[in-house]
Amino acid sequence: MTRKGRRLVLIGSGVAVLALAAGLILTALNDTIVFFRSPTEVVEQKVAPGSRLRLGGLVETGSVTKTGTLTTFRVTDGNATVKVAYAGILPDLFREGQGVVAEGALQPDGLFKADSVLAKHDENYMPREVADSLKAQGHWKDGSPAPGAASPPSAQPPRNPGS
Repeated sequence: MTRKGRRLVLIGSGVAVLALAAGLILTALNDTIVFFRSPTEVVEQKVAPGSRLRLGGLVETGSVTKTGTLTTFRVTDGNATVKVAYAGILPDLFREGQGVVAEGALQPDGLFKADSVLAKHDENYMPREVADSLKAQGHWKDGSPAPGAASPPSAQPPRNPGS
């Protein structure tokens, strides 16, 4: 075999090994690339207890209870509901009926123990994934601003600090 032929075989085998490694990595990460899972997905896929994931949906109205620093509430997407327990200080904008994404692990009894809770940052913003999930379930209110849309600009002209 010539020197050029050996070089081509070496390069070809290197590319094949890299492609195989990339394929294995993408296959392994296939289930964990999701930004969050809806309560319906958690219930239907029978997520294994102890699995870390993000749970997204709406805080069910009338479900929030506080005992000291422990807060329990239910997250729903309209079809299924998952009970969440969070020990800590909730974001200021956390309230019933609003979008939320909780990160944590599912317990054997079905309780989702969150170690962080994210809430929307203004009245028009909702994580795109949560809004898309709500639209797919038929719970998105028509006439509402598009997900991620900014609030309308103020009618007042900008002030000049020098005047």
